[in-house]
Amino acid sequence: MAATSETGHAKNVANFETLISFIIPYGTAYNPSRETIKIPALTAILTEAKASLNALNTVQPNYSNAVAAREVAFEPISKLITRVNNALKASDTTSQVDENAKTIVRKLQGTRASAKISTEEKATLLAEGKEQNQISASQMSFDSRIENMDKFIKLLTSVPQYAPNEEDLKVSTLTTIFNNLIAKNSAVLAATVPVSNARIARNEILYKENTGLVDTAADVKTYIKSVFGASSPQYKQISNLAFKSLNL
Repeated sequence: MAATSETGHAKNVANFETLISFIIPYGTAYNPSRETIKIPALTAILTEAKASLNALNTVQPNYSNAVAAREVAFEPISKLITRVNNALKASDTTSQVDENAKTIVRKLQGTRASAKISTEEKATLLAEGKEQNQISASQMSFDSRIENMDKFIKLLTSVPQYAPNEEDLKVSTLTTIFNNLIAKNSAVLAATVPVSNARIARNEILYKENTGLVDTAADVKTYIKSVFGASSPQYKQISNLAFKSLNL
């Protein structure tokens, strides 16, 4: 969906450039009274639009790379936490510690404390006058996983019995992994700002009401239609140039 939208923005700009290229040969026949649809104004919009797309394309790779790096860092966490939890249960801990760990692990892995009830089961309960509201147990946002990872490591630190010989299960190793997750998540957040700002600037130029590229193109097409007529070769040249609002 995102890729299609990004392509759509570029298509709007390309069609606007094509529109201008058709208008120029009309010469003095294209002579609107409105300054904003005269050729110099259209050319200025085209220049700004191209610059806005280029600005977004410049910052987008850094964001995409940061997102990919975060995905790679988080991908093995669920399996690792399962191993750590098994090591904890095998270390002669109390049932209360095991239960506390289980709760945190469930949140880290996005599993439910109880099985999700079906639509039929909900209907049956409602018929019996028992309303059943299940809160989603999934806390799989990156911020939530980092928070729960922190809680899990603190729990492990508080349990003297947890002293695995396996290097990748030790608290020190988990702490290193945890710090890397924080760094990768922070990198995404930092990269989000310039991308967001670039999108805002692009949307302002392309889609601002009345003065944006899309609305301006519509006005140009209407003017050409009024001057040359709906069945004229000039209007037929530009009538099929599509300009879509993609203010995303």
